[in-house]
Amino acid sequence: MTKAKVETMQEEVERRGQPTMADVAKLAGVSAMTVSRVMNGKGLVRESTRRKVADAVTALNYTPNQEARNLAGSKPIRVGFLYSNPSAGYLSEFLVGLLNQSGLNNVQLFVEKCEAGQHEEAQTRHLIENGLDGIILPPPLCDSEAVIACIADSGIPAVVVACGLPDERVGAVSVDDYEAAHHMTRHLIALGHQRIGFVVGHPNQTASARRLAGHRAAIEEKGADKSEELVVQGMFTYRSGLDAAEHLLALDERPSAIFASNDDMAAAAVAVAHRLGLDVPGDLTVTGFDDTALATTIWPELTTVRQPIAEMAREAVQSLVRRVRAQREGVAAAPERVRMDFELVRRQSDAAPRVRPPARLPSVKMPAKPVAKGGAGAKRAHAAG
Repeated sequence: MTKAKVETMQEEVERRGQPTMADVAKLAGVSAMTVSRVMNGKGLVRESTRRKVADAVTALNYTPNQEARNLAGSKPIRVGFLYSNPSAGYLSEFLVGLLNQSGLNNVQLFVEKCEAGQHEEAQTRHLIENGLDGIILPPPLCDSEAVIACIADSGIPAVVVACGLPDERVGAVSVDDYEAAHHMTRHLIALGHQRIGFVVGHPNQTASARRLAGHRAAIEEKGADKSEELVVQGMFTYRSGLDAAEHLLALDERPSAIFASNDDMAAAAVAVAHRLGLDVPGDLTVTGFDDTALATTIWPELTTVRQPIAEMAREAVQSLVRRVRAQREGVAAAPERVRMDFELVRRQSDAAPRVRPPARLPSVKMPAKPVAKGGAGAKRAHAAG
């Protein structure tokens, strides 16, 4: 910072009275949230940025109102958790992270179940009326336009988790669904698979569209079989996974691998394969997405994309807490965007395809409808994930 800039800011502060955190941020050339992190010793901040903030604090003789800070820090933060998810594995891991981090951050948690598509706005308003400081939305409600609009109108901050295309009015914690699916499909092709069945998630969830797009991009890049019959609609449920696998394994030329958009549907595909006398992974490779507890409770254990569900929940709490505390100190804090790392976890359900796969299997019941070109996620709404 230049001497002239410092003197100009000092004169401005002197005319007004006491310096504020916003003044420190302006002089240091950083956000008020960054100043708050430096002052509280929390979060990852570059050393060069810390020095800028420290120099600005010294130049303006800024002293935080310790009494107000103590009050803001001691008052519990009331956070609502609104959920609607049929995947017990996903929900349980999310709750573990949510509860653990809430306990560490003096967060009072209000948990309410909301059936997707049924009185969402009314239930959201009811939750807000409890005097909440913020709301966390996991899938599928993270994609509900009605819920997001209701929260935005209330003025309280919110964080959505695992949303493919988060609304700009809310904070977000996610992995890159496109890259994660792209990575898994490239892995399967590298093993030698050319006909890969893909089970899409719920058509109204944005993460489903991102995963499908990533899969299709890898298929196109590597010149694998891109027949539309290999892409089948699912709903992120075990039942829909059964239907999808039955359809794929009844094709005249069945796939040598099935990549399902979550572990529930992948586990269902393994069950169908067993029922038909297929060896997994000898006759059929099956992979999933999420790495929930289900992935290691079935046999064979599932190769899957790990998105750190519990860690994402913890980061959602921390992100929301940072924003609420900043607001209590009179600082306008913009919604944060946090991108978490994914990981391909190899276990026992994937292998190179056989040179001579078994003959076509007999037809099975309940065929599913292939997905029309253009993919899932045409609408943003609410589904399980």
